Amino acid sequence: MVNQYRLKTLCFCVLQALAGYAFSAPVADANSDANTAVDAPAVVTVFGEGQTRQVQNITQEDLAKALPGTSPLKTLEKLPGVSFTSADPFGSYEWSTRFSVRGFNQNQMGFTLDGIPLGDMSYGNNNGLHISRAISSENIGRVTLSQGAGAVGTASTSNLGGTVQFFSSDPSNKMELTGAQTFGSDSTYRTFARYDTGLLDSGTKAYISVTRQRAEKWKGDGPQDQDMVNAKLVHNFGDNKLSVFFDYSNRDETDYQDMSLDMTRRLGWNWDNYAPDWQRAVNAAKGIFTGGVNSLDDAYYLGRGLRKDYLGGVSLDNKLTESTDLKTTYYHHSDKGQGHWYTPYTPSSATVPISIRTTEYSIGRDGVTSDLTWYAGQNTVNGGIWAERSLHTLTRNYYAITGPDNSDFFLSNPMATAFQQDFTTTTTQFYLQDTVSMLNNSLTANFGFKSPRVTIDATDIVGTRAAGTLTASKNFLPQLGLSYAVNKQDELFASVAENMRAFQPGVSGPFSQSQTAFNLSKGSIKPETSTTFDLGYRFNRGTLSGSLTVYHADFKDRLISVATCAGIVGCPSTFVNVGSVGTNGLEAAAVWKISPQVSWFNSFTYNDSKYKDNYSDSGVIVPVSGKQVVDSPKKMFTTELSYEQAGWFGRVESKFTDKRFYTYTNDGQVPSFVVTNLSGGYKQASLVGLHDVTIQLNVDNVLGKKYYSTIGSNGFPETDPNGTNQTILSGAPRQLFLTFSGKL
Repeated sequence: MVNQYRLKTLCFCVLQALAGYAFSAPVADANSDANTAVDAPAVVTVFGEGQTRQVQNITQEDLAKALPGTSPLKTLEKLPGVSFTSADPFGSYEWSTRFSVRGFNQNQMGFTLDGIPLGDMSYGNNNGLHISRAISSENIGRVTLSQGAGAVGTASTSNLGGTVQFFSSDPSNKMELTGAQTFGSDSTYRTFARYDTGLLDSGTKAYISVTRQRAEKWKGDGPQDQDMVNAKLVHNFGDNKLSVFFDYSNRDETDYQDMSLDMTRRLGWNWDNYAPDWQRAVNAAKGIFTGGVNSLDDAYYLGRGLRKDYLGGVSLDNKLTESTDLKTTYYHHSDKGQGHWYTPYTPSSATVPISIRTTEYSIGRDGVTSDLTWYAGQNTVNGGIWAERSLHTLTRNYYAITGPDNSDFFLSNPMATAFQQDFTTTTTQFYLQDTVSMLNNSLTANFGFKSPRVTIDATDIVGTRAAGTLTASKNFLPQLGLSYAVNKQDELFASVAENMRAFQPGVSGPFSQSQTAFNLSKGSIKPETSTTFDLGYRFNRGTLSGSLTVYHADFKDRLISVATCAGIVGCPSTFVNVGSVGTNGLEAAAVWKISPQVSWFNSFTYNDSKYKDNYSDSGVIVPVSGKQVVDSPKKMFTTELSYEQAGWFGRVESKFTDKRFYTYTNDGQVPSFVVTNLSGGYKQASLVGLHDVTIQLNVDNVLGKKYYSTIGSNGFPETDPNGTNQTILSGAPRQLFLTFSGKL
């Protein structure tokens, strides 16, 4: 009830402010948005000039040229070090989304939106939400990727391998109505509308946007739907700034069937679940297989994910003195989710051999971040604190059905509950750093540290999963960086940082074990840690700019959950420390402005991530020492050619991804692949009372390449000599989308 009250109060404040200012007279457009970073004129890629770490940006222009509704994570895939895969063309189908950098997967990275923690963005996440549910892509101003170590003040306790920071655009200084309509493959229908009040006499500006997306799967049966509302209000008074925001998302996605190499050979690339063929699913549950099917797990009737999120907060930037700034943000996040699986392993009745197995989530997070910055001559000192309390409930239920019922809603009144756990996670993190400019500002040194502490209190309500308390903390995690401008064109940088990933509640964390196993391991397991070294060179020679970086990372106390049965069965897992990982690599990227109309971007990645230690599973040694880290391609290369003149624009991009292993012993792998995407269109400054009128065509996988996108969808097995483990998803075939947009 407390969380609901806070949420309703926040919604009312935002809507009241929007309504109150929407009918006030807007100020003449004397001020532009050029003074805000997210609204500055866009360039293709910014290589982190002056930064002491490897940092690269994706701008609003890149986001605008992408397919509307595309996950901003997908727009990062062209940058060096980044591997992104998804089974859908938008990159927003969360079960399949995989994002990794330098061999660290998304569960080992940090993500924020306007400084607010999004957690690790895992599918069954307990500490945040996916960026595709947090904000519509049209409302994102820029995205910043730090491949190695994120800024020491980042609100994350999972960033072993870097950070991704998303920044929303501010409301426009002009009063305007923006609209966009997308049509495309698989009955895609996406509508986006945004109203900006413009800058008002009070110094306030605001926007509210709505997004409605409807699409079908590219194979099989079922919708991929989402509705979103975003609202933001900015009020400037003197040198101070107050921001209020509210985001709502209601997502309904139908799962693709998890494949194996053997299933692809037997059943083909387009194989999927049985829906809408209920009788075939019933027959299979009774052991009657047809059409090449030979097991219960080759297909289920249907799988589905439902997520409903509310995210809101207030941020205040205060200029306390001429040399001191204070920024404080309060946020609240509420989430409700269910994952549906029609399981043949648990019958509903004597006549219906199938029931619906659910994994049910709820999250209630409240947090505050506060950052104080002091400018003292050549020194910039800043420090801050992040505190959050999260209440998370995880439940596994079974629901009786009488037939192919419509389960496109949150189910209630289960026939059985396998387990239910409540988690209270308390997070505090303090940081302090100093940035010093020397030698006429040609040398910049940055030194800082953070002190995270995360305590999880778990209660077992139903079942035999573990209860208890775990704390992960480090009093001193240092970070050091140097940047030296050799001249106006060349810059060198180096950094070293230590990070920790806290323990996680949830489906596969340490509390997924039995109580006995948890009690035995509690005193010995340590939180995962990493030490990252970067050495790099940036250059800017007018028409040619780029960067070259070499890096090394030591990853210690790697923790994995060893599955003991098929994913749909949901047996308790075993949580073990399996040693260390060593990573060495090279990243290179460059943009050549061939002419005022044509630019050419290229990036190359070489990443050698290897396990250092064998480990024991049930008394059997698993020989992984010297093996490549799963889902970590050794080589990647992206090339992108862009053209823009007299309103016409076009972009063609191809990316090569090396082979990837999906077993720890490297006996299971998927081959390398190249995917090419195309976008182009025409933009007219004004047309029939509208301005910025654009027609845009996006073609995803333009050459129709057949490839495996996601691996590890059901986790990574130790070995798979026969290629039968169902943990792979096929990439989407050629998809076409046409978008019309404009402003009034």
